[in-house]
Amino acid sequence: MLKQRIITAIVLLALLSPALFASSAQPLAILSLVLIAAAAWEWGRLNGLSMRGALRCAASCLLTCFLSWAARWADEPPPMLWPLVGALWVLGGGWLVRRGVAGWPRIPRVLRLIGGVVALSATWVAMFQAKLYGTNFLFSLLLLVWMADIAAYFSGRALGRHKLAVQISPGKSWEGVWGGMLGVAVLAVIWIWFDKHWPVDSLSLFSRLYAQGWFFLVLTIFFLVAMSVLGDLVESLVKRSAGMKDSSQLLPGHGGVLDRVDALLPTLPLALMTLQSLS
Repeated sequence: MLKQRIITAIVLLALLSPALFASSAQPLAILSLVLIAAAAWEWGRLNGLSMRGALRCAASCLLTCFLSWAARWADEPPPMLWPLVGALWVLGGGWLVRRGVAGWPRIPRVLRLIGGVVALSATWVAMFQAKLYGTNFLFSLLLLVWMADIAAYFSGRALGRHKLAVQISPGKSWEGVWGGMLGVAVLAVIWIWFDKHWPVDSLSLFSRLYAQGWFFLVLTIFFLVAMSVLGDLVESLVKRSAGMKDSSQLLPGHGGVLDRVDALLPTLPLALMTLQSLS
């Protein structure tokens, strides 16, 4: 299993690296469309659609992304786009976790499918826009989520005593959440120093937040880490409702695409909502 995970990770890195470091945002936009379509297909399957129905779900997500691309939403998003998506995640995500696994099937399937397509399409637009801000900015967003996940894993294993949502994700603990927040705080300090002392193509999210003061920086990154945990919990809730351990087996050793991007779904739009409020 470990060998399989490593091989898959190397292949993904080889595919993504040229697009991530490209001077233009177009290669990343095109490549991420493939991943978003795959995630939408998984979403359809998790919600009980047949293979054909899941493919229609993926096509609907692709169409939404293409329409937003044609409307140039990555360049100039509608003023209320990120606040609306952010509100849906904060309020809707919290409501879903509160209702638990048993509450998910009670929501009409059409609403569940629409919600998934909207969340995935918004994340694609957010990644596209983040790349337009600059590679350093995009990486700071991605590393925020990855650091939160890694630090939460190790702190949870070492110190986890108080379960976060045992019916949804038994492995998660409050100690893991706080460990993730501490890990991102350390990352932020290092990245701010890096931005000041090394030539970069753009300011990171951390430096942009730090310009508003330390308190604002800490408050925002803690909020974003909490939302990354919420994204993970929502996907875990849906998988448990469907009786599945992974969203699919598209990524050998890693599960599905949704398993790898669930924490990004709320974090990217909410980070851009925060940035929009500063402009």
